[in-house]
Amino acid sequence: MRRAPSLPSGPYVPPVPERELTVVSADGSRIHTELHGPEDAPAVVLAHGWVCSTAFWAPVVRALSADHRVILYDQRGHGRSPAPGPGGYSTEALADDLAALLEAVIAPGRRAVLAGHSMGAMTLIAAADRPVLRERAAAAALCSTGVSRLMERSRVVPLRSPRARARAHRLLLGSRAPLGPVTPVSKRLVRYVTMGPGTDPATVEVAARILHTCPRVARAGWGRVLAALELDARVGQLTMPTAVIVGTADRLTPTEHAHALAAALPHCTGLTELPGLGHMTPLEDPEAVTGVIRGLVEEYGTSRETDPSQESHPTTATEAGHTAAATSAATAVGAAVEPKEAKEQTA
Repeated sequence: MRRAPSLPSGPYVPPVPERELTVVSADGSRIHTELHGPEDAPAVVLAHGWVCSTAFWAPVVRALSADHRVILYDQRGHGRSPAPGPGGYSTEALADDLAALLEAVIAPGRRAVLAGHSMGAMTLIAAADRPVLRERAAAAALCSTGVSRLMERSRVVPLRSPRARARAHRLLLGSRAPLGPVTPVSKRLVRYVTMGPGTDPATVEVAARILHTCPRVARAGWGRVLAALELDARVGQLTMPTAVIVGTADRLTPTEHAHALAAALPHCTGLTELPGLGHMTPLEDPEAVTGVIRGLVEEYGTSRETDPSQESHPTTATEAGHTAAATSAATAVGAAVEPKEAKEQTA
């Protein structure tokens, strides 16, 4: 297993989870999962974005875990989740992983508020047709995301021609070039690409260390998925109450994506635009993002949380008895959870 990224001391240090699990997805991919906070508190599931990890959510976890059961996981190939199984890199694989996680940690009859950032929000949308999402999700928050035309709308490479701009963005996302160590130059690039111009240096440092930790094979594999993303048809299937959040200075998924989502969602509870912020909204303004999540819990969530007696921790898919929906027809396949020793991530 890869080690969590090294972070400076302070509020961005990932808190020690109450429990760690390995969820096994439909294709056998192993998904590192963490549980924080009281077992009987309202549940919140957090899904991080491209080239990030559970460490990305640290300030949000710290703000929520005193009175929420916070469940978060490393997307396949990121953080402490190893390279994917036969399912590889695809939006269907993202949906499979989320479905397996919900089956494993949210007991039948209970529901959670789901929050996703960037590719994590795309994961929620990709899974919109899965029965387990409709059954075990009370509401959703979509942060800094889009569902199609990401390359054409991105403003990272300032070329006038939309065609040339899209081609440049595809090359960047699909590149396996090593990022190297975190340096003053790389931090300036991270600020330019992913954050607002006024972001404080400590936050930029945290983001840079997280991004530089992602393996380049996973970075390129998921980059190609994002370059070809087409999830417009799934937006109408995300029927739960859903909030949308965007930074007004987001170069990767500019505000037009958020406005289009808000207009297309069947039950959009509101669009929150955060002035001057970039793409990393949960890091740049964790209070604002946490506030939206808390609002969804209070309005639509449930006080019933994961029942510990329903969380088994076997070592094989047969023993687990969990299933992940693998198709829109809800064909069930085995999934498993394995316990881990809870230990502090390297800070």
